[in-house]
Amino acid sequence: MAEDIDNYELVSVYRLNDDDQEKLLLTQKECVFNWCTKDEWPMGVIMSYIWRDGRMWLTAGAHRHRISAVRRNPKVSVVVTSTGTSLGPGKTITIKGTCTIHEGRDVKDWFYPDFALALRGEASAAKEFEAMLDSPLRVVLEIVPEKWITYDGAKMYAHSQGQLDASELAEPSESDTKRLAAEIEKRGL
Repeated sequence: MAEDIDNYELVSVYRLNDDDQEKLLLTQKECVFNWCTKDEWPMGVIMSYIWRDGRMWLTAGAHRHRISAVRRNPKVSVVVTSTGTSLGPGKTITIKGTCTIHEGRDVKDWFYPDFALALRGEASAAKEFEAMLDSPLRVVLEIVPEKWITYDGAKMYAHSQGQLDASELAEPSESDTKRLAAEIEKRGL
């Protein structure tokens, strides 16, 4: 049995295991896509995506502000939550990555059918959606992950109830070791 916990300050130990992470990325269909504007403000929009071959794939019109922003600075992040899926609430993934903008037929020819079927589910509806997507102004975004932040709220709840085996806990991140200790010392706690 895991040791008792006093609060929810040390949360980096509640990471998703690899199987749950992959399942969430394949199950969910929406994410928050984040970029930085020209004046360095962070922005984000909810977008549909597919997860294929260890990469996040999305699409947008080439005239969107986010596309201009990515052309200037390909550093982006995406956030995925399990809310609304069969996995239940409380599981999240944040990916920091590099975004490549694709405009060639080689990517569009596999992406549009796969994306349309993943989002529409039914073949004829997917074909109609695919046809609407395939316009000369549309681009495909590929995000290659460089850093992951994951969280499993079910682990935190089980731990707070004394029902989580210590082997389920991850090593705490620097924010929960050095930075937490520094903040406690700063506040005299």
